[in-house]
Amino acid sequence: MTTTESRPTGRKPAQLVDMSWDPITRIIGNLGIYTKIDFANREVAECHSTSSLFRGYSVFMKGKDPRDAGFITSRICGICGDNHTTCSNYAQQMAYGIKPPPMAEHITNLGEAAEYMFDHTIFQDNLVFVDFCEAMVKATNPTLLARAERTDAPRGEIHGFRTIADIMKAFNPFEGEVYKEALRVSRVTREMFCLMEGRHVHPSTLYPGGVGTMPQPSVFTDYLSRLMHIIDFIKKAVAMNDDVFDFFYEALPGYEEVGRRRILLGCWGAWQDPAVVDYRYASMNEWGKAMYVTPGVIVDGKLVTNNLIDINLNMRIMLGSSYYDDWVNEQPFVTHDPLGNPVDMRHPWNQTTVPVPQKREFDGNYSWVMSPRWYHQETDKHLALDTGGGPLARLWSTALNGLVDTRYVKAVDGKVRIQLPKGESLPETTLEWSIPKWSNTLERDRARPYFVAYAAAMALQFLEESMELVRAGETKVFQDFEVPDEAIGCGFHEAVRGVLSHHLVIKDKKIANYHPYPPTPWNASPRDIYGTPGPYEDAVQGQPIFEENGPDDFKGVDIMRTVRSFDPCLPCGVHMYMGKGKTLDVVHSPTYGASHG
Repeated sequence: MTTTESRPTGRKPAQLVDMSWDPITRIIGNLGIYTKIDFANREVAECHSTSSLFRGYSVFMKGKDPRDAGFITSRICGICGDNHTTCSNYAQQMAYGIKPPPMAEHITNLGEAAEYMFDHTIFQDNLVFVDFCEAMVKATNPTLLARAERTDAPRGEIHGFRTIADIMKAFNPFEGEVYKEALRVSRVTREMFCLMEGRHVHPSTLYPGGVGTMPQPSVFTDYLSRLMHIIDFIKKAVAMNDDVFDFFYEALPGYEEVGRRRILLGCWGAWQDPAVVDYRYASMNEWGKAMYVTPGVIVDGKLVTNNLIDINLNMRIMLGSSYYDDWVNEQPFVTHDPLGNPVDMRHPWNQTTVPVPQKREFDGNYSWVMSPRWYHQETDKHLALDTGGGPLARLWSTALNGLVDTRYVKAVDGKVRIQLPKGESLPETTLEWSIPKWSNTLERDRARPYFVAYAAAMALQFLEESMELVRAGETKVFQDFEVPDEAIGCGFHEAVRGVLSHHLVIKDKKIANYHPYPPTPWNASPRDIYGTPGPYEDAVQGQPIFEENGPDDFKGVDIMRTVRSFDPCLPCGVHMYMGKGKTLDVVHSPTYGASHG
């Protein structure tokens, strides 16, 4: 039972081979993909996504001082820890009933914009594009590489490469021109981040109530000077990605089916508008719609809701095929939200994590990741939403909503228009992302450089507004508060790779319950109690295989492209205490292509 739309039939007798990739390389954490490959029909017949380690932050958060939540939860991940700190602070600010000063919001927004630029660049250019580089394509699809050598790059006047193969060569690991340039850009964007949030990736200057960064003009000009040095790289990256992905569609008819699943996207919104946000639950619908990335649940290409209150209340954490005991017969932590709406026992506010280690059985339980679902009341279905790797859902939701209308980014007519200023060599440029036909591997990857451009454009606005506040003398960056005896809060944000929410319950001034829900549990979830596969499973299962290798030397590049298109990251889904006296040895191998010559 899948959520993916049916695909054409006309089949040969199956030639099934069990193949697994565990752990998946080029990510953090223990993600395993177990498949049955039908080589006769050149497709993936079956797929299971597993996580082999326990996730336990919700267990040891209990009893902690809630003011420490941001610092603790940033350690969930060594990649997007700042996203957790930011989201935790949002939840705490709701619980404490406070609103940071406008300058603090701009500084937070600038830090998060730098993080999007940093993380998406290093992931796309140094990790994802290894699957599309010359060395990999030569090993898996030599016929395709030969065609790429004969195919002119349509946007060569922007990025400077003559053929598609030239672009592929530029992404060869450790040697390629773009591969090395992306590392430099990642260093610069990391410096931009540290100017605002103090330390990467666990911020030292973000707190509930505001920030500790001093809003001196030099801080903003240092950020701006670095941004302008990379603005042309961003323009080139969009052009290179468009050329390569358009080539794949043209050269490999049917490649749109790789990683395609039903359009079920979730976006929780990013970058607060200081003029609108007050962090009150009662007004969450209003300030949610004012975010500079608009929240939304998208089903079959249609916007179901952009109301954060509805998004929050319809979250359901299901066990399905995961290693946990149920909690639904326990006493709830929260029976009603602040508006009097009933809160389901499977909502994160009421979740209790009860791990039950056991043997992996694919016809039973096989993963430490639970199965978050979004309950669609209209159809009475629990939907396995995915994040599109983050950027696809963000751009799709923003485009459908049509609410973002800023100096540099506008959502209009199902498109997102991004204006970037003149750089060191390229003129002022307007990029336009349009809603694609499919939610598939190539479109998840294509959206990523567009969102880097989106983040750069929004950073320009945040810088301008920050300097306006400096000139007006409005430099306050912190709001005092008291921790209440009892309260609940929820924060909604976008981690780099997609939806992020933190759900907090305070009793006796301590944390009574705390559950962060990053993108990984949504994307990496196993089959739920209805048999519905999680997004990784659903996107891989049934996809065609275009790799030219047979079973004996099969590398699974099409499968890896699909999984990595979601920007998989397992730290937020996997944590385990190994026990006294037991040593875990971890050996890291070089990225594919280090010695391909």
